[in-house]
Amino acid sequence: MDIKLRDLFIELWNKYFPGAELPLTLELREESSDVKKVPSPNGWRCLICQINRARKGTPLVFDAHSITCSGGLMYAGYTHERSPEFRYFLSCGKPGVIEGERFKQTPEIVDSYVKVVPKISSEGKNLHFTRWDKLTETDNPDVVIFYAHPEVLSGLFSLANFDLSDLDGVICPMGSGCSSIILYPWLEQQKDDPKVVLGMFDPSARLCMPLDVLTMSFPMKKFEKIIGYMEESFLITDEWMKVKKKIERSTMLYQKK
Repeated sequence: MDIKLRDLFIELWNKYFPGAELPLTLELREESSDVKKVPSPNGWRCLICQINRARKGTPLVFDAHSITCSGGLMYAGYTHERSPEFRYFLSCGKPGVIEGERFKQTPEIVDSYVKVVPKISSEGKNLHFTRWDKLTETDNPDVVIFYAHPEVLSGLFSLANFDLSDLDGVICPMGSGCSSIILYPWLEQQKDDPKVVLGMFDPSARLCMPLDVLTMSFPMKKFEKIIGYMEESFLITDEWMKVKKKIERSTMLYQKK
């Protein structure tokens, strides 16, 4: 990681998004025996809940044994296997067998949905979650993840589209909370012209999320471009100065809650 780039973004972030939470970064890195990994929780726990400590500044490293949620294991690339009952789990359930989440209308729709969900492989790799200000020279992030309120999202959305002539600089694919910060943005990072991913609409993941917060995840190659043009964008206008005051007020409001 270029430390000058790290520090430059912190300076710009504090200038134009005062008080807003710094982003997390995600890196899929080859396993190392001397790295301390997050231990497996007792019983099932959502991966989104597990990574909240990283948002507070504690770097966290996960492997396949750190995650107990089957969806988290799949969207993190540690397995491609689904339960035979998944088609009922995501839809209407099966009496006496499994309760349905009812995110899809029928098991048949789930069958079709599963066929189009992309896959990645994290075999032999760990997931490193590190807050931006805790990055070191040895880090090489794949994804930058913002947890943000509406005014901050407005700025991030506009930055994501600043250098584009098309309408789709930000995408919002259907999936779990962890798919929106791991699977989809990591896949975008592999492309020449990556898109930014808006996410955390999954009602199950919302149980682990702060009030009124969504995520916006930037592939690192896109994020580096954004840092380079922040000070020629709308951020330097009088209009954004008014939005910035709202960000300051909302930060104070949410800190009281």
